[in-house]
Amino acid sequence: MAGGDRNAAGDRLMSGRLEKTDAPVDAATAAAHVDPDAVVAVSGFGAVGYPKALPLALAADDRDLSLTIISGGSVGKEIDTALVEADAIARRYPYQARAAAREAVNDETIAFQDRFISKLGDEVELGHVPAPDVAIVEAVAVGDGWFVPSLSIGHTVAYVRAAEKLIIEVNDSIPRDVGRFHDVYERSLPPNRESIPLEGPADRIGDSRIEFDPANLLAVVETEAADDPYDFREPSATDREIAANLATFLESELERCSMFDDRIALQFGVGSLGNALMGALSSIDFGDRDVYYYGEVFQDGLLEMIENGTLAGASATAFALTSAGQQRLFDDIDGYSESIVLRPADLSNNPALIDRFGVVGINSAIEVDLYGHANSTHVDGSRVLNGVGGSGDFNRNAALSITTLPSRHGAETSCIVPMCPHVDHSEHDISVVITEQGVADLRGRSPRERSRLLIEHCGHPQFVDDLEAYVARGETGGGHIPHHLGSAFDWRS
Repeated sequence: MAGGDRNAAGDRLMSGRLEKTDAPVDAATAAAHVDPDAVVAVSGFGAVGYPKALPLALAADDRDLSLTIISGGSVGKEIDTALVEADAIARRYPYQARAAAREAVNDETIAFQDRFISKLGDEVELGHVPAPDVAIVEAVAVGDGWFVPSLSIGHTVAYVRAAEKLIIEVNDSIPRDVGRFHDVYERSLPPNRESIPLEGPADRIGDSRIEFDPANLLAVVETEAADDPYDFREPSATDREIAANLATFLESELERCSMFDDRIALQFGVGSLGNALMGALSSIDFGDRDVYYYGEVFQDGLLEMIENGTLAGASATAFALTSAGQQRLFDDIDGYSESIVLRPADLSNNPALIDRFGVVGINSAIEVDLYGHANSTHVDGSRVLNGVGGSGDFNRNAALSITTLPSRHGAETSCIVPMCPHVDHSEHDISVVITEQGVADLRGRSPRERSRLLIEHCGHPQFVDDLEAYVARGETGGGHIPHHLGSAFDWRS
């Protein structure tokens, strides 16, 4: 289905949560439909919109389970803690953000492969990763051959199309009117893929519901379990300094670059730093430009910008909100739905749309090396944190890609390093690096020039002398990107 009648879908939505479906069953009964070694695709993105009752029932199942779990992004403790602790997951794609899952991935109890978000739906449908036997999705309403997703869309459309069977959890704790945010647009697979007819960042081209073959529906389960909301920490002094440097840089770009004369579209990575950076936007004079958010997750910091009129509109694939932010959203769905759109992840992270709208991508990293490569996933190059998420989609395709991070972690670890032990984003992906120390604009700079800019403007004073000494050692050997491999990871004097 490409497009659809949103008003008709809205009328159905208002008529009730369950329409023309079999009577709901309990979670344990539904869980019995899942084979012990099944490939299970679950809805969920930004730790919202994921099934809750079914994973807990599977965790309590007395069968010996060895499941492959494919999600769209981060999910809650019901999946990445309870199922992990029950030793029920053998393989996981593409992202995890819970301590139990992280530990199991790092000790190889769970086989894990990280993937870029924009392509994952295609990879599932084209068989590049294991084909799902069953899709388990959360909805706010379900009818004969359709359901309305809850607080995220992610890759649910692709999972429902690819899976042989479907189980739907209808969550009564979420207002059914959240369907007003949805803009579900389905694309054909390559090589018959059409262009996306989206002209503006907050335009709508789709429907509020996802359609499925009624013959695939195994069960409907009702639940009232709430999402596990985000808990963003209070911005630190370092966060505020990074935000101030970002604001100063963006103001200069607005004056310098004609691309932003009429409109600017921004994206922020999910997390406490990203949420804090959004606060910097309130200090910028955007003049009469239209300001949009075009990213994968909608965080608390954007609600205020919608209310005060800073944002003309926002597009994402999930609401990554605190409990207070979620309640704020629920209290004024009519008002917010005029400006906020939720799309499938293959649109929210789509390279062509990121390019079309000239998005400024602002993402974080664990460390950046002297020549502009960034590591955003693996501590010491080995131990995974969460996953690359959408940062690759935006760093590679944004009109301007900005990486923000503190200049040091703790008292003894520099975040500007000679060589990243793991590279998620190459020197070709990153345009600007910002720390609390300053801004390094790497555009058009040679590797040696980049190293000096990063040391001078982004390095912590505690480490500047050692970084300069490393560059001097590397330059004795010559080359386009001068390295001293003998001390690349043991460079402190």
